Amino acid sequence: MANVLILIDNNYEDMEALYPYYRLLEAGHSVTIAGSTKGTYAGKHGYPIEAGKSASEIDIKRFDALIIPGGQAPDRMRTKPEMVKLVKEAFKRGLVVAAICHGPQMLIEADAIKGKKATCYISVKTDLKNAGAIYEDSPVVTDGNLVTSRHPGDLPDFCRTIIKMLN
Repeated sequence: MANVLILIDNNYEDMEALYPYYRLLEAGHSVTIAGSTKGTYAGKHGYPIEAGKSASEIDIKRFDALIIPGGQAPDRMRTKPEMVKLVKEAFKRGLVVAAICHGPQMLIEADAIKGKKATCYISVKTDLKNAGAIYEDSPVVTDGNLVTSRHPGDLPDFCRTIIKMLN
């Protein structure tokens, strides 16, 4: 059983947080949700999700994977140093780091994407390339411990890949 951390902020893409959350629980993994502060965050489509921990309370050494859902949340998260620090530490420690849709905005901010193969939502593609990533338009792209996907339609491949890497 792996310990998985999902980062969250307001206006996250509901499916991109909830689908991996429940899929990982179903696969027997432990999932923690963290925001910049503890509390309830609202998705783009109105679904709430509870962050039981603040980013500053997280000890990344206790986790095996970190997931960054998309929506407008990554743009908010990348302005919060404690959230960016978690992504940097996750890469440094070799955790599985997975980002979907706009999630790679956090990878860019953490300076963790240069020279890596990755994908993202089409509107983030130029930013990803400018940060030094090797862009691929595929449902799921892996490069070492990095997993990226483009949009909610890629969630089955995204979650299957994360679970395979954790097993």
